[in-house]
Amino acid sequence: MKQSKNIYFIAIGGSAMHNLAIALHLSGNSVSGSDDEIFNPSKGRLEKYGLLPDKMGWDESRISNEIDIVILGMHARENNPELIKAQELGLPIFSYPEYIYEATKEKTRVVIGGSHGKTTITSMVLHVLNFHKKENDYMVGAQLEGFEVMVKLTDSAEIAVLEGDEYLSSPIDRRPKFHLYNPNVALLTGIAWDHINVFPTFENYCEQFEIFINKIEEGGSLVYFSGDKEIEKLVSNSKRNIDFIPYSTPEYTIDNGVTTLISNEGSYPLEIFGEHNLQNLNGARLVCEQIGISSKEFYSVIQKFTGASKRLETITKNDKTHILKDFAHSPSKLQATTKAVKNQYPDRELIACIELHTFSSLNQEFLSEYKNTMLDADKAFVYFSPKAIEHKKLAMLSENDVKNAFFSENVTVFTNSDELMKTVKSINFENKNLLLMSSGNFDGVDFEELGNELINR
Repeated sequence: MKQSKNIYFIAIGGSAMHNLAIALHLSGNSVSGSDDEIFNPSKGRLEKYGLLPDKMGWDESRISNEIDIVILGMHARENNPELIKAQELGLPIFSYPEYIYEATKEKTRVVIGGSHGKTTITSMVLHVLNFHKKENDYMVGAQLEGFEVMVKLTDSAEIAVLEGDEYLSSPIDRRPKFHLYNPNVALLTGIAWDHINVFPTFENYCEQFEIFINKIEEGGSLVYFSGDKEIEKLVSNSKRNIDFIPYSTPEYTIDNGVTTLISNEGSYPLEIFGEHNLQNLNGARLVCEQIGISSKEFYSVIQKFTGASKRLETITKNDKTHILKDFAHSPSKLQATTKAVKNQYPDRELIACIELHTFSSLNQEFLSEYKNTMLDADKAFVYFSPKAIEHKKLAMLSENDVKNAFFSENVTVFTNSDELMKTVKSINFENKNLLLMSSGNFDGVDFEELGNELINR
């Protein structure tokens, strides 16, 4: 897409939106925008680049014919006054993924999709490409260490690596984001029902991945996890003229808390661990092969990959205790992450805490999906806030509802964050590990402060 000089963001404060705004600002565009509320880290980062709106709220007077392009975020609504004004003026309006596609449509697009592992695999691919100085554009949904901005769009790069989220594109475009990218190289990690407010049945959710496969460019390739029965079903039924490339869990050993990958190229001690991460690694390797990086080149670099932010990320540790945090909140992520930590340290007791606060996780009908997901923890603490349920206008849950849904004796349910932290702090963590799982922060818990308090007493 020819670079425009005046780009306006409606709902600029979103995780993806503010990164795109900064990226376009850094490439010489005049960028402005609005939102009704903006929180950190988006707020601080927009302020750093002079892009924070001077006042919160929507104001149609900001929209004029001087704007070349409007980019519309999901946080806005169909009746947003700025959107209505832009439509009346006939301004070009793009959803976030539409703009990304327009900016990368002449490039080789690598799109990483699936219900879990997207950010980690995208990060692995970028880590390897950057080490080998293979220029690339990218878009990642989470902040990664060593990256100032999580979107990069250039005229010179021939490859674009994109995280393919299945959530909706914008209030006026109800297509899943990853349907808009038309990849040349695609990857699917697995299918586990999520976003039930948008995809009310599992069948409807699976259909989105079938459409994604059908959007792969003719003659392209799909790397997929062969251990997922739903993806296997989609692959076996597909009539597409593309390469289907399966991957599985590679051979590995665990010794003294270190995972070593065993391959035809040799043995490689890793910084990451967990079967799900080893599967992610194998998928990333095959994606890299599709864009010119050999397995040997991949393995030599991936050894130093420490993981994506909030994905089995170390808060603090010593030789007796490891305290970690993870973004896990859906059932499949929760189960894989808990199992990974227990398998890595089988001789240590594992205390695992999960916060339920997404629309799906607080929904009475969806709760049963969590059955047996925390069996690998020695003690499992499940926290939810009744206020969060009220805010989402869902039917109220009881502690018994949640306990019964998880269906395991090791689960204790909390509805008060202070009580949960009091219980955690009462535990002697010698020869024990603590895993904190949430896409939030348990209503204001400072993870670093908590970790240091537990490990230094």
